[in-house]
Amino acid sequence: MLNRIKAIAIKEIRQLKRDSRMLYVLFVFPIILLVIFGYAINFDVHHIKMVIYDQDKSTDSRNFIKSLTSSEYFDLVGYINTSQQIKNVLDTKTAQCVIVFPRDMSEKLYSRQTAKVQILVDGVDANTATIILNYMNIATAAYSQKIQGEMLASVGRSGYIPIDVHPAFWFNPALDSMIFLIPGLIVMILMITAVVSISLSIVREKERGTIEQINVSPLTSLELLIGKTIPYVIISLIIGTFILISGHFLFGTMIKGNIILLFFSTLLFLFAALNLGIIVSSIANTQQVAFQIATLVSMLPSMLLSGFIFPIESMPWVVQILTNITPAKFYLVVLRAILLKGVGIESFWPQLVYLAIFSLVLLFLSSLINKKSKVV
Repeated sequence: MLNRIKAIAIKEIRQLKRDSRMLYVLFVFPIILLVIFGYAINFDVHHIKMVIYDQDKSTDSRNFIKSLTSSEYFDLVGYINTSQQIKNVLDTKTAQCVIVFPRDMSEKLYSRQTAKVQILVDGVDANTATIILNYMNIATAAYSQKIQGEMLASVGRSGYIPIDVHPAFWFNPALDSMIFLIPGLIVMILMITAVVSISLSIVREKERGTIEQINVSPLTSLELLIGKTIPYVIISLIIGTFILISGHFLFGTMIKGNIILLFFSTLLFLFAALNLGIIVSSIANTQQVAFQIATLVSMLPSMLLSGFIFPIESMPWVVQILTNITPAKFYLVVLRAILLKGVGIESFWPQLVYLAIFSLVLLFLSSLINKKSKVV
């Protein structure tokens, strides 16, 4: 049995050496995906374009504007002189927000009254609009606290804060969304690479007619599947290493946890993904169809149902149950725990159990389907 599995594995490696296009897809395409998705997908909002409608034209309004533009979050793109221009500014996307200072802003500040500054935000993109508003609230609160401190100091009094909160963010102190997204990118790229590569490999045998020779050989379905899987497990592990190294140099990704745990969990995940690719290969008869189906069943669930971009907890309960169809969901939890938090197996052992069950179920299904197709 071991000799037959070894023969299939060696045969697969030799075929890969002759197929330069497949080698390109396996080793270059994942890095390209990491770079494109890594720089394209980003929840952080910087350089928000703002327009000012300053009716007060005082030192206070100018200082407030200066406090906003001194950071990388806001860019001043111009001033307007009438309220009628506000609609045109937001309609044409000249700016993402308009700040309106009232005529009596300075007067109210120096008379110890509350000056009401209006902020008009383009709400077409709800997520961006919420982030802009949060940034503006933080900047306004900081500037208001500064004015309050100056006023109290002028009368010889110090400010009193009943409860002073000092937040501390663990694992991602800068709240950089890229740190959160990189593990999801790694999961998605490995999933796509594993499913597509193994499905194309088996369908290639069908197209060339060599699958008939395999069917009449002493090979069992299980031996064939294991022999086909082993080379791609090794290749996927190498690809995963390349992705981690590239992620470190491009985005500062670090492995904070146990490397052996990372290797073991990645092995389980790849085993499940490759078995999914084998099931795809049993459905498709051409490499073109196999590529389309493999991309569909690997990319979409990995992106939408794994928690990569959208949190699973906020999905309807029916969709939350549906998320269990992809091994990417379980592996992503493990990967974020190891890469970002550096925790041990006690924090994610249920995910490893799910991955093991998922892998065994897919192996049984792929072996069963392959045995039936072999009889036919």
